[in-house]
Amino acid sequence: MEDYETATSGASETYPQQCSSLRKNGYVMLKGNPCKIVEMSTSKTGKHGHAKVHLVGLDIFTGKKLEDICPSTHNMDVPNVTRKDYQLLNIDDGFLSLMDDSGATKEDLRLPDNEVGTEIGKKFDNGESFLVTVLKAVGQEAVVATKNYN
Repeated sequence: MEDYETATSGASETYPQQCSSLRKNGYVMLKGNPCKIVEMSTSKTGKHGHAKVHLVGLDIFTGKKLEDICPSTHNMDVPNVTRKDYQLLNIDDGFLSLMDDSGATKEDLRLPDNEVGTEIGKKFDNGESFLVTVLKAVGQEAVVATKNYN
């Protein structure tokens, strides 16, 4: 009997989209990083017949600015980005204890080392009840915002 190892192809993490159909505030993979598009400009068709699209994006996890240029007819990888809100239960040793709508808990996310993390810490210390928004893409997750209950 032969044993085949199954591995995820990563196909579910990104999907191809024609460069010319990408839009500002959408997502795209730039140099292997999931980015939110902040600027887009298209150059005129050159002598070789391809209009070029200049993309500027911010890495959704690090905020780092990345740029790329691609022919408008080429496909770019677009990350499948999901947003999910969790209720913050506790902060333990730099890790967040979170609960989703169904009551499932998640304890593998670190308190972010940025303004959002500072805000979470302050609200938590003040005993406030609030939600944190977790962004997930290409196998990475990060807390990107806080939200008060409505």
